[in-house]
Amino acid sequence: MSEQTGAHGAGRGEHAPFTLCGVIVVSPERLHDHAPMDVVVRDGSIEHVGPAGARPPVGEAIELRGHVLTPGWINGHTHSHEGFHKGRYDNVPLELWMNNVRPLDPIPFTPRDVYLRTLVGAIDALRSGTTTICDDMNASPVLRPELVDAALQAYEDLGIRALVGITLFDRPFFRALPFVEESFPPELLAELDGKPKSSAREYLEYAETLARTRHPRRSRVGYLPTPSAPQRCSREFLEAVRDLADRHALPVITHVQETRLQVVTAQLLYGKTMVEYLDDIGFLKPATSIIHGVWLTPLEIEVLARTGTSVQHNPQSNLKLGSGLAPIRALLQAGVNVSLGTDGCGSIENADMLKVVSQTALLHKLRGERPERWVGAEEAFVAATRGGAIALGMDDCLGRIAPGCRADMNVWRTDTIAFRPLNDALRQLVFNESGASLRHTFVAGEAVIRDGRLARVDEAALLEEIDRAHARLAPEIARSEQGVARLLPAYTRIWERCNRTPISAAVYAARLPDA
Repeated sequence: MSEQTGAHGAGRGEHAPFTLCGVIVVSPERLHDHAPMDVVVRDGSIEHVGPAGARPPVGEAIELRGHVLTPGWINGHTHSHEGFHKGRYDNVPLELWMNNVRPLDPIPFTPRDVYLRTLVGAIDALRSGTTTICDDMNASPVLRPELVDAALQAYEDLGIRALVGITLFDRPFFRALPFVEESFPPELLAELDGKPKSSAREYLEYAETLARTRHPRRSRVGYLPTPSAPQRCSREFLEAVRDLADRHALPVITHVQETRLQVVTAQLLYGKTMVEYLDDIGFLKPATSIIHGVWLTPLEIEVLARTGTSVQHNPQSNLKLGSGLAPIRALLQAGVNVSLGTDGCGSIENADMLKVVSQTALLHKLRGERPERWVGAEEAFVAATRGGAIALGMDDCLGRIAPGCRADMNVWRTDTIAFRPLNDALRQLVFNESGASLRHTFVAGEAVIRDGRLARVDEAALLEEIDRAHARLAPEIARSEQGVARLLPAYTRIWERCNRTPISAAVYAARLPDA
């Protein structure tokens, strides 16, 4: 189970075994049992889980009675390119917001800037107990591999496990909306079409290189294909990405039906829903996730269950952008695997998976009057751990405290107010923990948080450097936003027209009516 170190420094290789003694294990297969356990870690993987004291400890014995041990969260979706956009937007829907974080003209980021903006979200993620993060990084409109390398290096240095994709598409965002020709002034469309950009072939060739050199089974910081969304990709391009993923046995994530506007887009582009379209072209498979899946029909849910496709639930950003509430109970009831993610810092100001897990276990109590169908702490916890591993095709090695799994784990103190009095460790973790109780975090058996402090980087120095970089870049970001503002009248016309366009009554309601 050890991971390559090599040029990428992907793992620690051989290191001394140790035993975590007397911990309360909370894991998908062990949710409410408070009996103390011993957990043996060797060469980055869990070797043994058993009753405390039943056999002598292996290697260093680390006494942890009065602590809770959980798998690390798997943050299945974020966008590191939004790091410097934190706090800039509110009360704006997705389609009117998106180009602010995907500029029309490149912002002059240096590799060091990208390194720092990646850490904005990654440190937040790690401090909330995330051990695996999936980053859909925008590398458009002009591909600069040195900037991607900088993001990869940030994850290497921090010690977190990361699967990083460069957003793949061959149809720009403004061309992936309905009613474009009728809504945009012709001269503005001509200007946008004429902007410099790297070719789709160049992106696919670079993705092929990453797939060969950074497979997530071999590298702690690996690659996954991230086609942006069906409407932003031609069929030929989607099929090329599917082929890439299949040849290299890689997981895939893509945004699908996040908003009502996207339901209308699918009706007009394909004459069917996006899920049905993706099924028709053979794109939906196990280890494939549709991100968001907010506006779905029962038929689409049946398709997702049949094909083994996961739904990647991002409740925070779906709320903040007004996209709506996904039908999670219906998905789970149908046998669809659900995983969780935060989304990027430009749509929601954090990469805190504790917030996501808690919101998942709270929000879905709004649906229906039958408490047995509400989503609870147990299902939210499983979605954030084993659900994330299943979505990535890595259920054999991530998301559980079990022999053979990689030792990606969190140790939580229980001498804090969140766990006093201790009635149920799982529910108190989900509904009350802020991150203050996090004592240690291990990734592949290495302590990346030790006694509440980041173990591999100087956090205070990095935060100061992030502030200096932001002070220099903020005027450039503001100028970029001013350029994007020229598109807002056309985008608003499209958004309002789509809101007036009827959609199938079979779509699960994702928003509440006005009070």
